[in-house]
Amino acid sequence: MAEQPAVLRRILADGAEPIRAVAERIAARNPRFVLLTGRGTSDNAALYAKYLLEILLGRPCGLTSMSTTTAYGARPDLTDCLVIAVSQSGGSPDLVASTTAARDAGAITLAVTNNPGSPLAAVSEFHIDVLAGPENALPATKTYTAELLALYLLVEALRGGDGAAAAGRLPELAERILDRRDEVRALAGRYRFAERMVITSRGYGYPTAREAALKLMETSYIPALAYSGADLLHGPLAMVDNVSPVIAIVPAGRGGQALRPVLDRLRDRGADLVVVGPAHQAGTASAGFALPTEGVPEELQPILEILPLQRLAYEVTLARGQDPDAPRALAKVTETR
Repeated sequence: MAEQPAVLRRILADGAEPIRAVAERIAARNPRFVLLTGRGTSDNAALYAKYLLEILLGRPCGLTSMSTTTAYGARPDLTDCLVIAVSQSGGSPDLVASTTAARDAGAITLAVTNNPGSPLAAVSEFHIDVLAGPENALPATKTYTAELLALYLLVEALRGGDGAAAAGRLPELAERILDRRDEVRALAGRYRFAERMVITSRGYGYPTAREAALKLMETSYIPALAYSGADLLHGPLAMVDNVSPVIAIVPAGRGGQALRPVLDRLRDRGADLVVVGPAHQAGTASAGFALPTEGVPEELQPILEILPLQRLAYEVTLARGQDPDAPRALAKVTETR
């Protein structure tokens, strides 16, 4: 986790131009829509890219179901489609097989990985290296934020913008957030004996909610349910009561505005609510973590939002007497087919 500011700086210094070069070649092909593929943490990064591509680039996007090609043998016509496969290791057989099938079906294929020598990179027409360096702990942390920044730079370059300029403050802000260990440790005490948790957000913050839930489940083994705020109101709100721990990620922007009615309903139900977001929002809950978001575009805030939640998963796991770096039943490269 502590390496993330350095990784963000490395991407901005050494990765921005190679990403721009890839984007220019893809833009020249003018793909009509985009499909995104990933598993686990990288699937959450792919969901973030879906928001970017639809909002900033105006391209229709979808998240693929790999089993349609790997298990059922479907071969859709993907002519003029951009298929982006996101993977830390680039080694999962289903990612490689589905990307190969997509390229055979006429797609423009792009792998975004932390391993330029991976099988996924080899079968893709284009590759972006997220430059995170080796990540030895099983839970992915620095590779996630590296994927987010790389995908943001890609989308900005596809539309002719300068993403590196907008992202320039991220390394410094990330350092400030990661230095606030004591605040997160104090929050972690609330969840030492939690039997379940709900994490919610909207817009660009929703992938953060999903990634935070994944980190809590794979490290502390707490069932953590991630919902879009809108989906939470369509039924799951009924399980929230005055002893239910809820974490709300509140972006500074339209996503946060859309989440306000959800926060009101959670307060009405007496939920044990923690807000991660700008200071004026964090202070409206029973507890919160104020993020330094002033001057940071909403689409870049997920890179900051996840940092205290990664630390929270770490601290909760320690408080429960477990090892956050080596969760049971997990391997660094998960080979699904």
